[in-house]
Amino acid sequence: ECVRNLVCVGTDPSRIAILDNFCWPSCKDPRNMGSLVRAAEACLDAALAYRTPFVSGKDSLNNQFTTEDGRTIQIPPTLLISGIGIVEDTERCVTMDAKRAGNTLVLVGNTHGRMGGSHRCMLAPMPGVDTTLPQVDLKVGPIAARAVAGCIARGLVASAHDCSEGGVLVAAAEMAFGGGLGLKLDLHAMPCASALPAEVRAFCEDPSRYLLEVAPENLTAVQQALGSLPHAVIGRFDDSGTLSVGGESVPVDALRAAWNSGGEGW
Repeated sequence: ECVRNLVCVGTDPSRIAILDNFCWPSCKDPRNMGSLVRAAEACLDAALAYRTPFVSGKDSLNNQFTTEDGRTIQIPPTLLISGIGIVEDTERCVTMDAKRAGNTLVLVGNTHGRMGGSHRCMLAPMPGVDTTLPQVDLKVGPIAARAVAGCIARGLVASAHDCSEGGVLVAAAEMAFGGGLGLKLDLHAMPCASALPAEVRAFCEDPSRYLLEVAPENLTAVQQALGSLPHAVIGRFDDSGTLSVGGESVPVDALRAAWNSGGEGW
Protein backbone atom coordinates (compact mmCIF):
# COMPACT_ATOMS: atom_id res chain seq x y z
CA GLU A 1 0.00 0.00 0.00
CA CYS A 2 2.89 2.35 0.74
CA VAL A 3 4.37 1.71 -2.72
CA ARG A 4 0.96 2.16 -4.38
CA ASN A 5 0.39 5.49 -2.67
CA LEU A 6 3.77 6.77 -3.83
CA VAL A 7 3.25 5.48 -7.38
CA CYS A 8 -0.20 7.11 -7.54
CA VAL A 9 1.27 10.59 -7.17
CA GLY A 10 4.00 10.07 -9.76
CA THR A 11 6.90 8.46 -7.89
CA ASP A 12 9.36 6.24 -9.75
CA PRO A 13 8.99 2.83 -8.01
CA SER A 14 12.64 2.02 -8.72
CA ARG A 15 13.65 4.97 -6.51
CA ILE A 16 11.63 4.36 -3.35
CA ALA A 17 13.13 3.91 0.12
CA ILE A 18 11.07 2.70 3.07
CA LEU A 19 11.21 2.48 6.84
CA ASP A 20 9.43 0.32 9.37
CA ASN A 21 7.72 0.96 12.67
CA PHE A 22 6.93 -2.22 14.61
CA CYS A 23 4.43 -1.85 17.48
CA TRP A 24 4.17 -5.25 19.22
CA PRO A 25 3.12 -6.69 22.56
CA SER A 26 5.79 -8.27 24.75
CA CYS A 27 8.03 -10.67 22.85
CA LYS A 28 8.57 -12.70 26.02
CA ASP A 29 5.48 -14.49 24.75
CA PRO A 30 6.72 -17.05 22.16
CA ARG A 31 3.73 -16.45 19.87
CA ASN A 32 4.41 -12.72 19.82
CA MET A 33 8.08 -13.30 19.10
CA GLY A 34 7.19 -15.77 16.36
CA SER A 35 4.79 -13.35 14.69
CA LEU A 36 7.45 -10.60 14.86
CA VAL A 37 10.00 -12.85 13.16
CA ARG A 38 7.52 -13.83 10.43
CA ALA A 39 6.59 -10.16 9.87
CA ALA A 40 10.28 -9.26 9.52
CA GLU A 41 10.77 -12.12 7.05
CA ALA A 42 7.80 -10.85 5.03
CA CYS A 43 9.32 -7.36 5.01
CA LEU A 44 12.53 -8.84 3.59
CA ASP A 45 10.67 -10.72 0.86
CA ALA A 46 8.66 -7.66 -0.16
CA ALA A 47 11.63 -5.28 -0.05
CA LEU A 48 13.63 -7.58 -2.32
CA ALA A 49 10.70 -8.04 -4.72
CA TYR A 50 9.94 -4.31 -4.99
CA ARG A 51 13.66 -3.35 -4.68
CA THR A 52 12.72 -0.87 -1.95
CA PRO A 53 15.47 -0.80 0.69
CA PHE A 54 14.75 -0.23 4.36
CA VAL A 55 16.80 2.86 5.28
CA SER A 56 15.52 3.36 8.82
CA GLY A 57 12.91 2.25 11.32
CA LYS A 58 12.11 1.75 14.97
CA ASP A 59 10.34 -0.68 17.23
CA SER A 60 8.21 -0.64 20.36
CA LEU A 61 7.98 -4.20 21.64
CA ASN A 62 6.25 -4.08 25.00
CA ASN A 63 2.81 -2.65 24.24
CA GLN A 64 0.74 -4.30 26.93
CA PHE A 65 -0.20 -3.87 30.56
CA THR A 66 -1.47 -5.99 33.42
CA THR A 67 -4.59 -4.95 35.31
CA GLU A 68 -4.98 -5.02 39.08
CA ASP A 69 -6.88 -8.29 38.84
CA GLY A 70 -4.03 -9.92 36.93
CA ARG A 71 -5.37 -9.76 33.36
CA THR A 72 -2.79 -8.92 30.67
CA ILE A 73 -4.13 -6.76 27.84
CA GLN A 74 -2.06 -6.71 24.64
CA ILE A 75 -2.35 -4.45 21.60
CA PRO A 76 -2.72 -6.18 18.22
CA PRO A 77 0.70 -6.54 16.52
CA THR A 78 0.93 -3.54 14.20
CA LEU A 79 3.42 -2.70 11.45
CA LEU A 80 3.59 0.71 9.75
CA ILE A 81 5.60 1.11 6.56
CA SER A 82 6.46 4.67 5.49
CA GLY A 83 8.18 5.58 2.25
CA ILE A 84 9.93 8.34 0.35
CA GLY A 85 10.64 8.47 -3.36
CA ILE A 86 11.87 10.50 -6.30
CA VAL A 87 9.58 12.27 -8.77
CA GLU A 88 11.62 13.18 -11.83
CA ASP A 89 9.17 15.76 -13.19
CA THR A 90 6.74 17.38 -10.76
CA GLU A 91 4.69 18.61 -13.72
CA ARG A 92 3.70 14.97 -14.20
CA CYS A 93 2.40 14.52 -10.63
CA VAL A 94 -1.25 13.54 -10.34
CA THR A 95 -3.78 13.56 -7.52
CA MET A 96 -6.68 11.23 -6.72
CA ASP A 97 -9.60 13.60 -7.52
CA ALA A 98 -11.36 13.00 -10.84
CA LYS A 99 -10.68 15.75 -13.35
CA ARG A 100 -13.08 15.70 -16.30
CA ALA A 101 -16.46 14.36 -17.35
CA GLY A 102 -16.16 11.88 -20.19
CA ASN A 103 -12.93 10.31 -18.90
CA THR A 104 -12.86 6.57 -18.29
CA LEU A 105 -12.07 4.75 -15.06
CA VAL A 106 -9.61 1.88 -15.49
CA LEU A 107 -9.05 -0.76 -12.82
CA VAL A 108 -5.60 -2.36 -12.85
CA GLY A 109 -5.19 -5.66 -11.03
CA ASN A 110 -7.08 -8.87 -10.42
CA THR A 111 -9.77 -9.43 -7.78
CA HIS A 112 -9.82 -12.79 -6.01
CA GLY A 113 -12.65 -12.20 -3.57
CA ARG A 114 -10.92 -12.96 -0.26
CA MET A 115 -12.78 -10.81 2.25
CA GLY A 116 -10.77 -11.57 5.40
CA GLY A 117 -9.69 -8.42 7.25
CA SER A 118 -11.83 -6.18 5.04
CA HIS A 119 -13.63 -3.14 6.37
CA ARG A 120 -16.89 -4.59 5.04
CA CYS A 121 -16.51 -7.71 7.19
CA MET A 122 -15.63 -5.58 10.20
CA LEU A 123 -19.00 -3.85 9.91
CA ALA A 124 -21.18 -6.95 9.59
CA PRO A 125 -20.84 -10.69 8.88
CA MET A 126 -21.00 -11.91 5.27
CA PRO A 127 -22.20 -15.52 5.36
CA GLY A 128 -21.11 -17.71 2.49
CA VAL A 129 -18.15 -15.61 1.30
CA ASP A 130 -14.44 -16.43 1.39
CA THR A 131 -13.13 -14.85 4.60
CA THR A 132 -9.48 -15.86 4.15
CA LEU A 133 -6.96 -13.02 3.98
CA PRO A 134 -5.99 -11.50 0.61
CA GLN A 135 -2.54 -12.56 -0.56
CA VAL A 136 0.16 -10.26 -1.89
CA ASP A 137 1.62 -11.37 -5.23
CA LEU A 138 5.28 -10.31 -5.11
CA LYS A 139 5.68 -10.92 -8.83
CA VAL A 140 2.61 -9.09 -10.16
CA GLY A 141 2.76 -6.25 -7.60
CA PRO A 142 6.11 -4.78 -8.74
CA ILE A 143 5.18 -5.21 -12.41
CA ALA A 144 1.92 -3.32 -11.87
CA ALA A 145 3.73 -0.55 -9.98
CA ARG A 146 6.20 -0.04 -12.82
CA ALA A 147 3.50 -0.11 -15.49
CA VAL A 148 1.25 2.41 -13.72
CA ALA A 149 4.21 4.68 -12.95
CA GLY A 150 5.18 4.58 -16.62
CA CYS A 151 1.69 5.66 -17.70
CA ILE A 152 1.73 8.55 -15.22
CA ALA A 153 5.23 9.63 -16.28
CA ARG A 154 4.05 9.77 -19.91
CA GLY A 155 1.16 12.04 -18.98
CA LEU A 156 -1.49 9.45 -19.89
CA VAL A 157 -3.27 9.48 -16.51
CA ALA A 158 -5.48 12.33 -15.26
CA SER A 159 -5.84 10.98 -11.71
CA ALA A 160 -4.85 7.85 -9.83
CA HIS A 161 -5.94 6.17 -6.61
CA ASP A 162 -4.94 2.96 -4.88
CA CYS A 163 -7.57 0.46 -3.77
CA SER A 164 -7.14 -0.24 -0.09
CA GLU A 165 -9.56 0.10 2.83
CA GLY A 166 -13.11 -0.34 1.56
CA GLY A 167 -12.18 -1.74 -1.85
CA VAL A 168 -12.96 -0.55 -5.38
CA LEU A 169 -16.34 1.04 -4.69
CA VAL A 170 -15.01 3.22 -1.87
CA ALA A 171 -11.91 4.26 -3.84
CA ALA A 172 -14.00 5.10 -6.93
CA ALA A 173 -16.44 7.13 -4.81
CA GLU A 174 -13.52 9.09 -3.30
CA MET A 175 -12.29 9.96 -6.77
CA ALA A 176 -15.76 11.08 -7.86
CA PHE A 177 -16.66 13.30 -4.93
CA GLY A 178 -13.06 14.52 -4.69
CA GLY A 179 -13.48 16.03 -8.14
CA GLY A 180 -17.16 16.91 -7.81
CA LEU A 181 -18.08 14.61 -10.69
CA GLY A 182 -20.61 11.85 -11.18
CA LEU A 183 -19.59 8.31 -12.05
CA LYS A 184 -21.32 5.37 -13.67
CA LEU A 185 -19.65 2.22 -12.39
CA ASP A 186 -19.89 -1.31 -13.80
CA LEU A 187 -18.65 -3.80 -11.20
CA HIS A 188 -19.27 -6.71 -13.56
CA ALA A 189 -16.53 -5.39 -15.86
CA MET A 190 -13.88 -5.90 -13.17
CA PRO A 191 -11.11 -8.42 -13.85
CA CYS A 192 -11.84 -11.30 -11.44
CA ALA A 193 -10.18 -14.64 -10.88
CA SER A 194 -13.60 -16.27 -10.59
CA ALA A 195 -17.30 -15.40 -10.59
CA LEU A 196 -17.94 -13.14 -7.59
CA PRO A 197 -21.07 -11.52 -6.13
CA ALA A 198 -21.43 -7.78 -6.69
CA GLU A 199 -20.95 -7.00 -2.99
CA VAL A 200 -17.66 -8.88 -2.91
CA ARG A 201 -16.49 -7.11 -6.08
CA ALA A 202 -17.40 -3.79 -4.50
CA PHE A 203 -15.71 -4.21 -1.11
CA CYS A 204 -12.99 -6.82 -1.53
CA GLU A 205 -9.56 -5.41 -0.59
CA ASP A 206 -7.19 -7.41 -2.80
CA PRO A 207 -3.75 -5.72 -2.95
CA SER A 208 -1.79 -4.50 -6.00
CA ARG A 209 -4.81 -2.78 -7.59
CA TYR A 210 -4.98 0.76 -8.96
CA LEU A 211 -7.76 3.00 -10.28
CA LEU A 212 -6.74 5.30 -13.13
CA GLU A 213 -8.73 8.11 -14.71
CA VAL A 214 -7.86 8.11 -18.40
CA ALA A 215 -9.03 10.41 -21.17
CA PRO A 216 -10.57 8.54 -24.14
CA GLU A 217 -7.76 9.66 -26.45
CA ASN A 218 -5.17 8.08 -24.10
CA LEU A 219 -7.01 4.84 -23.40
CA THR A 220 -5.37 2.75 -26.15
CA ALA A 221 -1.88 3.86 -25.09
CA VAL A 222 -2.62 2.99 -21.45
CA GLN A 223 -4.01 -0.42 -22.40
CA GLN A 224 -0.92 -1.13 -24.48
CA ALA A 225 1.36 -0.06 -21.62
CA LEU A 226 -0.44 -2.33 -19.17
CA GLY A 227 -0.02 -5.25 -21.55
CA SER A 228 -0.89 -8.61 -20.02
CA LEU A 229 -1.65 -7.18 -16.58
CA PRO A 230 -5.33 -7.71 -15.68
CA HIS A 231 -7.14 -4.44 -16.36
CA ALA A 232 -10.49 -3.17 -17.59
CA VAL A 233 -12.57 -0.04 -18.05
CA ILE A 234 -15.09 -0.20 -15.22
CA GLY A 235 -16.68 3.25 -15.38
CA ARG A 236 -16.98 6.70 -16.86
CA PHE A 237 -17.09 10.07 -15.12
CA ASP A 238 -19.91 12.47 -15.99
CA ASP A 239 -21.67 15.66 -14.88
CA SER A 240 -24.65 13.87 -13.29
CA GLY A 241 -23.56 14.55 -9.72
CA THR A 242 -24.40 10.95 -8.78
CA LEU A 243 -22.58 7.68 -8.35
CA SER A 244 -24.52 4.98 -10.19
CA VAL A 245 -23.83 1.29 -9.68
CA GLY A 246 -26.03 -1.79 -10.01
CA GLY A 247 -29.21 0.16 -10.63
CA GLU A 248 -28.69 2.39 -7.57
CA SER A 249 -27.72 6.08 -7.63
CA VAL A 250 -26.42 8.20 -4.74
CA PRO A 251 -25.56 11.93 -4.91
CA VAL A 252 -21.80 12.43 -4.66
CA ASP A 253 -22.44 15.34 -2.28
CA ALA A 254 -24.09 12.89 0.12
CA LEU A 255 -21.15 10.51 -0.20
CA ARG A 256 -18.71 13.35 0.48
CA ALA A 257 -20.69 14.42 3.54
CA ALA A 258 -20.74 10.85 4.86
CA TRP A 259 -17.01 10.51 4.28
CA ASN A 260 -16.27 13.81 6.06
CA SER A 261 -18.46 12.86 9.02
CA GLY A 262 -17.04 9.39 9.42
CA GLY A 263 -20.22 7.78 8.07
CA GLU A 264 -22.59 9.26 10.65
CA GLY A 265 -26.20 8.93 9.58
CA TRP A 266 -25.55 6.05 7.16
